[in-house]
Amino acid sequence: MKKTLLFYSLLLVIFLNSCSTTHYRSSPTVKGSGTSIPSSGNNSASQVEREYSTLIKTYKPETAEVLTDILNGSDGDETSITVENNSKCNMVLTISGNNYFKKIPIGANKIGSAMVPKNQNYSLSGMVCNSIYQKTKFISSSFKIKLSN
Repeated sequence: MKKTLLFYSLLLVIFLNSCSTTHYRSSPTVKGSGTSIPSSGNNSASQVEREYSTLIKTYKPETAEVLTDILNGSDGDETSITVENNSKCNMVLTISGNNYFKKIPIGANKIGSAMVPKNQNYSLSGMVCNSIYQKTKFISSSFKIKLSN
């Protein structure tokens, strides 16, 4: 009897120790149609700012193609993704899909865009003022996102 009681007591102690309290660090959310995830220390705003500064030097915007798609629609194999960054922070939007990968630097209170192949799932992600934006979206026609802090 004592052995059984000792065994169950030991199991109870192990169970209670495994039920420790978990503390989550929260940060401001990003307004938009995606999800916001608390930021982690390994992808800070300063790292995003450095990446933005590097990308902006060589980035070639597809303004004419995007405007044509928005105004006239696209009969071709590509369509546009437009991101309006209404925050006070620069950001880098990463778009990845089937055989497609692009990083777009978008300044504070600016609009960034890209042409992507139609009818595919894309993962859209970026950090806006220490909040991570992440969304998976099937893109078949022009798509617009507004982000703010």
